[in-house]
Amino acid sequence: MDKNSFFWKVVDGTLPLPPCAMTLGTKFAEIDGELGTVEIKFEAKPEFLNPAGNVQGGFLAAMLDDTMGPALLATLDVGELAATVNLNVQFHRPAKAGLLAGKGRVVLRGKEICQLSGELFKNDKIVAAATATAVIRKM
Repeated sequence: MDKNSFFWKVVDGTLPLPPCAMTLGTKFAEIDGELGTVEIKFEAKPEFLNPAGNVQGGFLAAMLDDTMGPALLATLDVGELAATVNLNVQFHRPAKAGLLAGKGRVVLRGKEICQLSGELFKNDKIVAAATATAVIRKM
């Protein structure tokens, strides 16, 4: 983990959030780069709703990816990046517009291949959970 990496520069405001994270209303709540864990808040906007009035599953999947990814990014050194190569999502209940909370963690970190896990909550109730595989590459 290097606090001069791209991720930590985004967290400290030296670099802007990526546009996709801005779209999701991303706000970092807690980050532990040593453990590879994060807690993130998202703002599910009315534009994210499907005809039934619930947040469309693709937005929930994007929030989960943007929860687990930073858990791994927080562990990287300068010049490293990580990309999701596999994402598996399970939807547990519908979510309405408003604040959602994501919890993500690195389950297994290899030199290149990593296993990630995360959950998304609305009012302290689980909305969706995911696992992912990511690969670390040099920039």
